[in-house]
Amino acid sequence: MRIAVIPGDGIGKDVTAEAVKVLQATGEVFGRRFDLVQLPWSADHYLKTGETLPANGYQMLRDEFEAIFVGALGDPRVADNRHARDILLGTRFELDLYVNYRPVRLLDDRLSPLKDRGRKDINFVVFRENTEGVYVGVGGRFKAGTIDEIAIQEEVNTYKGVHRIIRHAFEFAKANGLTKVCMADKSNAMQHGHALWQRVFKEVSALYPGITAIHQYIDALAMFLVKDPGQYQVIVTNNLFGDIVTDIGGALQGGLGMAASGNIHPGRTSLFEPVHGSAPPLAGKNVANPIGAILSAALMLETLGAADESKAIERAVEAVVAQGQTTTDIGGALGTREVGDCIAKRITKTN
Repeated sequence: MRIAVIPGDGIGKDVTAEAVKVLQATGEVFGRRFDLVQLPWSADHYLKTGETLPANGYQMLRDEFEAIFVGALGDPRVADNRHARDILLGTRFELDLYVNYRPVRLLDDRLSPLKDRGRKDINFVVFRENTEGVYVGVGGRFKAGTIDEIAIQEEVNTYKGVHRIIRHAFEFAKANGLTKVCMADKSNAMQHGHALWQRVFKEVSALYPGITAIHQYIDALAMFLVKDPGQYQVIVTNNLFGDIVTDIGGALQGGLGMAASGNIHPGRTSLFEPVHGSAPPLAGKNVANPIGAILSAALMLETLGAADESKAIERAVEAVVAQGQTTTDIGGALGTREVGDCIAKRITKTN
């Protein structure tokens, strides 16, 4: 498997090194070769060269690699974060990675921030539409910087985009023996774009009579995620709302350091990344939690068809969390590198 690795900025470099370490250990155990090609694209690269990624960068990612692994992007030295926008959002759009896949699973009861809610209650997935919505950049500013400034940011919803993400959510539920899909919108206030979501959800759900289709407004969903997360199995929503509720999901599973994600176009080169940001003040201090990055590597292997290898990584992560061999943000006393060592060693010993 030829995989592009973009460590990025800040703690992205720290956690990516541990994900690579775990991938290499997994490959050795299972006899699978991972050709991990490090790409320098980052704030450092942009500040040095003026280039966010080369002119043929998207084509290279699409044609020369089976998957892309990204650490984290963002650096205060690049005020508009154009490098992050081009590398991450650009890749999502140019490679048409329309599925943002976010499993939310609590690995240990002690990590739950909710009273009387544990592993049995916090286990669901969120599918976020990844190429449309308000993130497409349609709009503009008039009289910027004055008291008369007008800023317009438009949301784009297409039948194709809405249909394929909702269909993907139902197909995932069907393939995994799940019985409930919840679609969240704000159709009571956003009566044009979200009427399309309503129409498509009813249309698609009719094709899956064995799956209960539930609709909730996004504000209600956010409340119920905190009040009763156990009611959810699969959630599907738009780009902006999905961005917000998956951060709630990260908090439910112990913090953003535990959160993995995939940006996927089924059957094509896809991109995998931990949910957390680059946290520049923590970079190089051996304190960042690498578990989100390592679980993102497991998602990557799952998507590439290496199910046994993916499960081995997940089991190893669960084991070290249960034993408290973690970074301080989730109650342990280890550093970033030591957590990576523990997970890699467990894979080696138990498989």
